[in-house]
Amino acid sequence: MKRTIYLVLFALLAVLALTACGGQALECTDPLGCVEVGPDDPILLASSLVISGPNTELGLDSQHGVEIAIDFRGDVLGHKVELQPEDDGCNAEGGQTSAQKIVSNPQIVAMIGTSCSGAGVPAAKIISDAGYSMVSPSNTSPALTDPEQHQAGYLRTAHNDTIQGSAMAEFAYNNLGIRKAAAIHDGDPYTEGLASVFSEAFQALGGEIVAFEAIAADATEVTAPLTSIAAAGPPEFIYYPVFIPLGSLITKQAKDVPGLEGVVLAAADGVQSPSFLEAAGDAAEGMYVSGPDLSFGNALYDSFLTAYQENYGTAPTAPFHAHAFDATNMILDAVEKVAQVGDDGTLLIGRQALRDALYATSGMQGITGTITCDEFGDCADPKISVSQVQGTDFVKVWPE
Repeated sequence: MKRTIYLVLFALLAVLALTACGGQALECTDPLGCVEVGPDDPILLASSLVISGPNTELGLDSQHGVEIAIDFRGDVLGHKVELQPEDDGCNAEGGQTSAQKIVSNPQIVAMIGTSCSGAGVPAAKIISDAGYSMVSPSNTSPALTDPEQHQAGYLRTAHNDTIQGSAMAEFAYNNLGIRKAAAIHDGDPYTEGLASVFSEAFQALGGEIVAFEAIAADATEVTAPLTSIAAAGPPEFIYYPVFIPLGSLITKQAKDVPGLEGVVLAAADGVQSPSFLEAAGDAAEGMYVSGPDLSFGNALYDSFLTAYQENYGTAPTAPFHAHAFDATNMILDAVEKVAQVGDDGTLLIGRQALRDALYATSGMQGITGTITCDEFGDCADPKISVSQVQGTDFVKVWPE
């Protein structure tokens, strides 16, 4: 009997000692569940970016930004950080497929992506419904953070195209003196949203939109719709915020259409890459491209650019590498804030707690500026510029 009593007392004392030393077992009480990271396991992030096909440079540029962020960060709470890269295909099907693959792995903490807004729409719902979180470095469609359509797990460090579209309208109307314009989109949420915002803002300034056309992203001939645009105006300015294949095709064929000989051509960040300049050739000379202002001018960006060149043998190839760097650090900051840490190094990361911490991001100093998130996931410190194609470069011309 005495032996039994002593054993019970010993067990109670052991429990009290463990509690006093912080050795109590980790417990998940998060309503969306938890990711458990073993003492010797990495913190696993995923990316869903366009890393194949004609828009590869857009996604790989962002993926390089994620990789540099992970490298600069080092261990987080004693754990290495690893990346599982997936391909969003820059389309709805790719966004759906990659998101389904990501949520099938319970060890993935969060996702950086997608590259393209068309992929982001289905991905945001899948990620959110599964209780995961995602931060996009380059989705700019207004629809994704619209209160009526926003998904709970979706945030972005990219600007909202309500800002970019208005900026391009202001540049065209006030700086170029344009009074008649046309807009082209391909039906993607990004392209249609940006073309719509531009058109509305241009008209609000006093300009006239003579045509608003949709052309399929995989079109191989655009003479007919361009001829229709010429007959409707003709416009002095055509804004086509599309991606590389269609953008280069429009650029090459536009000035050969009767009535469009002197038209000013303009696109957006979806074409801002060396591949577009190669595909469009001399026809791109002098055209304008809107997008995020990359003149960040801070020491962190200088270090980033050095690492990018050393790691990948080139300068950045698209506009959203820094936004991807900031998105990655935003997620890792949130992990550090909410993770429970066991005595053996085990981490327990609540999915709702992580989501809440992401939305609570305020005053974060990133490469792209001061990052503060609103309730619908817009976190960017938005700065838009307009560049002009001059030879083999996109040269910033506005604002001065």
